[in-house]
Amino acid sequence: MEVEFHPEAAAEFTAASVYYEEEVPGLGGAFITELERVAELIKQHPFIGSQIDEIFHRVVLARFPFSVIYCLEGEKLLIVAVAHQRRKPGYWRGRLGR
Repeated sequence: MEVEFHPEAAAEFTAASVYYEEEVPGLGGAFITELERVAELIKQHPFIGSQIDEIFHRVVLARFPFSVIYCLEGEKLLIVAVAHQRRKPGYWRGRLGR
């Protein structure tokens, strides 16, 4: 299964990793490692995340206040958001044009 990031999710991922690295050297790398671990877990077990609705699932990162929001599109796993848990819930819903 192919894993793809929505462009805005990729931007959120980059911004968070840069922020953490600026705050504490090495923490940005730890964030990247954790997100990669979760992406691989989802890739191997696509329905492991809690179901948000009929389309979207969520997996909460360990150690960081972020969730990976994703959906399945055929044989592709699309990460729609790397959402900070304090952001407005559902802000990412319009990203698929649905």
